[in-house]
Parts: sequence; structure tokens; C-alpha cells
Amino acid sequence: MKEKKTAEANEKEFRWKEEVKRLAFIVTASAIMAVNIKSFVQAGGLFPGGFNGLTLLIQRSAQEFFNIALPFTLINFLLNAVPAVISYRTIGKRFTLYSCVMIALTGFLTDLIPAKAITYDVLLICIFGGIINGFAISLCLMGRATSGGTDFIAVALSEKLNFDAWNYILIGNAAMLIVAGLLFGWDKALYSIIFQFASTQVVRTMNQRYKRVSLFIVSHEAEKIYEVIKKETHHGATLFRGKGLYKGEPQSMIYSVISSDQVKSVTKKAHQVDPRAFINVIKTDQVAGRFYKEPND
Repeated sequence: MKEKKTAEANEKEFRWKEEVKRLAFIVTASAIMAVNIKSFVQAGGLFPGGFNGLTLLIQRSAQEFFNIALPFTLINFLLNAVPAVISYRTIGKRFTLYSCVMIALTGFLTDLIPAKAITYDVLLICIFGGIINGFAISLCLMGRATSGGTDFIAVALSEKLNFDAWNYILIGNAAMLIVAGLLFGWDKALYSIIFQFASTQVVRTMNQRYKRVSLFIVSHEAEKIYEVIKKETHHGATLFRGKGLYKGEPQSMIYSVISSDQVKSVTKKAHQVDPRAFINVIKTDQVAGRFYKEPND
């Protein structure tokens, strides 16, 4: 009974720490994204893509054609209402809740933070603003949430089809940028595509969730190492028996496919079990069959 209570207490502490860590990622991402909008995006007159870009397009159109100043938060929240409902039904409750926190906090900080341009060189704004935007989105994804809008769609597609959908979202954002080009000039719209491309590539580089690797682990402690793989990743493995040709000794090799973001933890703990284990990590482009995915929620 005492051991059960201790285990429950440890589980609650772990969950609490995970929620705090998750919230810290989201708050940091919100602050970075808001500062980026007020320092880079608005200074360059860009449209960053997604619903943030659509919000800025609506704001600018209202100001330009009707002389009406609309708040960023209100427009962004209204645009994200439908994708949030879809996310709630298809991805999960907590994922959607944290995403809404991200959307609300980003909107609030964008309205609150004063505009301060760092540079007026549009090309520099495109490249560095795009990199910062992609970094903010990546932090948000690490907290198992999104910045809203098309990011909801990207995550939903990636979860359902089991592949990285971010480049497809880049293509979809081109439609909005065509409208921006027609209304405010093609130079800003084309520069915005550079911004969006830089942002998307940073997200694809940092977000390892949908990338796979194959592990080949040669060890005398194969069964114990498999217990590490099972505990850390919930994946299965295949055990091969053979002979090491260098010394002619019997050897065992474990083969398993896991997500890229799990490699560091697995290899570290595998070497704790067997410091002499030989581990080969190979990039895996495609997997067909059953593959466990840790839920976003």
C-alpha cells in the first residue's frame, strides 16, 4: 500500500512538472512571436503566413481602406475559433486548450508591446524574422501546442497521415499572399514568401516528432536494453542472435524504429545498461505498418 501511494505521488509530481514545462514553452513562444511581429514583421510590412498573417492583412486592409484600427487579439481569436473546434475533436482537449493560451497570449502581447523596428532592410527582416518566427513555433510544438490557424491544420494532417505536412501548409499560405500582393503590392507579398519559407524550414528542422530513425544495437545485455526502449518509447524491437567476427564471440543485436526526438534518451540509458554497447542510428525515410506515436494531448 505504501509503495502504491509513493508511486502515485511520484506520478503526480511528474505530471505537474510536465505541465509547468509545457506552459513555460508556450509563454516563451508567445513572447518571442509577439516581439517578432512588432519588431520585424510590421517594420517590413510583411504578412507572415498563417492566421497571424491573415490577421495582419485584415488589420492593414481596415486601416488602409476604411480608416478603422482593429485590435490584433479580437481578429485572431475569431479566425481561430473554427480550427480550435476541429482540433478539440481530432487532436485533443489539452492540446487545444494550450493552443488557445498561446493564441490569446500572443494576441495580448502583440497589442501591448510597443512597435520598435530593429532594421528596415526588408531582406534582413525576411530572413531573420522568418527564423525567429519558426523558432517560436518550434518552441510551441515542444510544449505540445500550436500557434493556431494553419498550424492546427498542419498538426492534424501530420497526425492523421503520419508525415511532416509543414511544406504543404507553406503552399497553402501562398493563396493569402496572392491576395496581399493584389491589395498592397507584389514586392511585400514576394518578400513574405521568403519569410514564410525561412520559418517553415526552421520548424521542419527543429520539430523531430514525425521523423524516424532505425536503431541497431549490438550488446551482451540485449534484453535489458530492450526494456529501456520499451519504457522510453513504447516501441517494440527485434532480437538477432549472431557471432562477432572480430573475436568470434556470440553477440546479440536489437533492431527498432523510433522517433528522432527519442534517440538521445534511449542511447544514453542504453549505455548506462551496457557501456560497451555499439549503437548505429540510421535515418529512416518511410515506415509502413504499425508505429506507436506518443499522443499530443
